[in-house]
Amino acid sequence: MEFLMPVWEFFQNNILTKPQFFIGFIVFIGYLLLQRPIYEAVAGFIKAVVGYMILNVASGGLVGNFRPVLAGLKDRFDLSAAVIDPYFGQAAAQASIENAGRSFSMMMVVLLIAFSINILLVLFRRYTKIRTLFITGHVMVQQSSTALWLVIFCFPQLQDMGVVCMLGVLLGTYWSVGSNLTVEPCQQLTEGGGFATGHQQMFGIWIVSKIAGKIGNKEKSLENLKLPGFLSIFNENVVATGILMFIFFGVIITILGPELMHKIDPSFSANQSFLFFIIEKSFNFAVYLTILQLGVRMFVSELTESFQGISSKILPGSMPAVDCAATYGFGHPNAVTFGFLFGALGQFLAIIGLIVFQSPILIISGFVPLFFDNATFAVFANRLGGLRAAAIIPFVSGIIQVLGGGFAAYFFTTGNFGGWHGNFDWDTLWPVIGVIMNYGQYIGVVAVILILLAIPQIIYYRSKDTYFLIAEDYDQYLEVMEQKKRSAEELEVMAQKV
Repeated sequence: MEFLMPVWEFFQNNILTKPQFFIGFIVFIGYLLLQRPIYEAVAGFIKAVVGYMILNVASGGLVGNFRPVLAGLKDRFDLSAAVIDPYFGQAAAQASIENAGRSFSMMMVVLLIAFSINILLVLFRRYTKIRTLFITGHVMVQQSSTALWLVIFCFPQLQDMGVVCMLGVLLGTYWSVGSNLTVEPCQQLTEGGGFATGHQQMFGIWIVSKIAGKIGNKEKSLENLKLPGFLSIFNENVVATGILMFIFFGVIITILGPELMHKIDPSFSANQSFLFFIIEKSFNFAVYLTILQLGVRMFVSELTESFQGISSKILPGSMPAVDCAATYGFGHPNAVTFGFLFGALGQFLAIIGLIVFQSPILIISGFVPLFFDNATFAVFANRLGGLRAAAIIPFVSGIIQVLGGGFAAYFFTTGNFGGWHGNFDWDTLWPVIGVIMNYGQYIGVVAVILILLAIPQIIYYRSKDTYFLIAEDYDQYLEVMEQKKRSAEELEVMAQKV
């Protein structure tokens, strides 16, 4: 067994935790399994890697450009608080683990076991009903880090091998079940795009898909919104994003003031106008969104085509579960901006509530959940429930992120080290899992795993005829759904005649 560890370390350090290469090799192998020429496989590898690297540049730019602004609020008002962000959460989890006298290196073995569990559940999909392989490497690392601390917190006397085995099974089950829940929403959004979401808000996406249509009207979506007169400039994504972000960040940066911004943001040069600095910051949002969409188009098209080889030869009927940003190219571009803005309003309102009611812990917004969770929710909500749902759902999500993140940071003590994971699933589902493990101990862990595994079974038995079809042949799925719709209409007509 020991000789396998160096191989796994190489794979983890150079491929699994580098999602651009992970996806690139999946594309390469997929094309080979489809018996494409080697030069096509190499070309697909390059386009997938470059596409994902472009996505990383855009994501890193968004985070790096606006994180100083949000962190500046902490300095400006002299706040001692936990930041809800997966990067801060990972650092806080590592500090918590090491403070407890345990080794953070266990996370590497957790990744191996969890990923293996995901593969096994897909291999036995006939029984498990799992259709998705979670392949978003950097997210897997972040989640493994936070979840590792949860298990150590709940089972302080458990030996290292017991910790990694327990967590590997639990986390692998979550990746499998969570990403599997996004199959139907993603296929409907992308009209058979052939991928699911493997990120930080998978249960959240499923919830949005169920409630968006009840909150709003999909006929009154951003796509159908016709603005009169000068307001028509907002129909262009770049213009709308630039103006809205100028107003939003203009207010925040003005409150912080030029003196503080010079201290916390190296990009603000000494001879630059404060007004033009605000304009540049705000317009960068539109720049990085445009870059992000370019990267998404490049790697998604290669991945979905090549993955047919894997799904037909190695993991029959499976789908890749990728970064949530992959969905942005299939919704209205302004939905992303809408989600961010209304999510921010919800977060800021909740933070004010914590201050007013003298919460034992204070929360600072982290850009990753603020943007990626709420932008993702808005893309799905707009398609299923229109503009109203795209505004209300991210707003409520922002409140939940702060309150749930605040509870988790306080209860699991990572707030003492400055952060919590912060994304939607980790502000809702995982705090509940942690509490169950803490008070239910081993029975609680078994109960959580069984409940998670029961979810795809329940969904399957409610839609046996289309459950696997929607992932394998979307056109055929649409035909079946149309036939069911016609049959229902005919039955209704017959009932009226009777």
